[in-house]
Amino acid sequence: MSGPGTAGAVDAPAATGEATAVGQDPAAGRTPPVRPRRTLRDRLRRDWPLLAMTAPAAALLLVFHYLPTLGNVIAFQDYNPFVGDDPVEAFWYSEWIGFGNFEALFGDPLFWDAVRNTLSITAFQLVFFFPLPILLAVLLNSLVSGRVRGFVQSVVYLPHFFSWVLVVTFFVQMLGGAGLLAQEMREAGMQPFDVMTDPDTFIVLVTAEAVWKDIGWGAIVFLAALAAIDPNLYEAAAADGAGRWRRLWHITLPGLRPVIVLLLIMRLGDALSVGFEQFILQREAVGREAAEVLDTFVYYQAISTQQWGLGAAAGLFKAVVGLVLILTANKVAHRLGEQGVYAKT
Repeated sequence: MSGPGTAGAVDAPAATGEATAVGQDPAAGRTPPVRPRRTLRDRLRRDWPLLAMTAPAAALLLVFHYLPTLGNVIAFQDYNPFVGDDPVEAFWYSEWIGFGNFEALFGDPLFWDAVRNTLSITAFQLVFFFPLPILLAVLLNSLVSGRVRGFVQSVVYLPHFFSWVLVVTFFVQMLGGAGLLAQEMREAGMQPFDVMTDPDTFIVLVTAEAVWKDIGWGAIVFLAALAAIDPNLYEAAAADGAGRWRRLWHITLPGLRPVIVLLLIMRLGDALSVGFEQFILQREAVGREAAEVLDTFVYYQAISTQQWGLGAAAGLFKAVVGLVLILTANKVAHRLGEQGVYAKT
């Protein structure tokens, strides 16, 4: 015999089973608990150590990068720093000439010679310098002995900390007319040649100087990228019979590809900036036609002659060209499936 209490006890599980069968979970209709939103004061209290650590870098960026961009206004002025009692009054009282500085800049044949030299050196170094840190990083990563690797890294890193004065002096002592190479050639009865004053080989010379100075420093980023590659991939490839070159082609280079694309895009953004100190030190030795780049043009044609608006126009031109090159190269990287400088939204 079953009473009302028994029948209720039997029917309850059945009802629960039916609800479960049709997917009506009683907890499904519940809204998740709303987490209280942190106020600005709470976030500052939580993150103040991180903000304190980044504050000096942010201040340097603000003072030396963002505030000076306001000075680009003089590219549209006949700027005269002596018309006021302070720089603000000089900005205010200088005559506005619109695009007059750009017209003078683009109408100057010396400017286009400097642009041509700059782009030629950039293209040459992209072909003959940019791949060398990658090759050096792969070679260093393949060294088995950690002691040998550390010694080689120290040797190739050291020239990066030399000034360009020391680097150029070193090359003069080695390759100049009275240098070690010329002396050895004279003793051997051969006619010496002076590499340091030959305008035809100047592009090779400055690239060799840049390689000697910065190849080790440039390899650091690629060594970090190589360290992030999973060693199990190499072991699995070796177990499948892949040789050294196949492992390099199918594992190492794909692992380096995002970093290579990123650094290549950033280098293209500096296509009109190949350096100042290196070229101004050697400009008189090889002549303006070979060694005049955009930075030295600004110094000799704008700063030395106190044509501040012309120099600002040249700097603004460099910035615009660099921005266009970065955006274009980044879009090409996105089309090839790479992230580039910033992710595609």
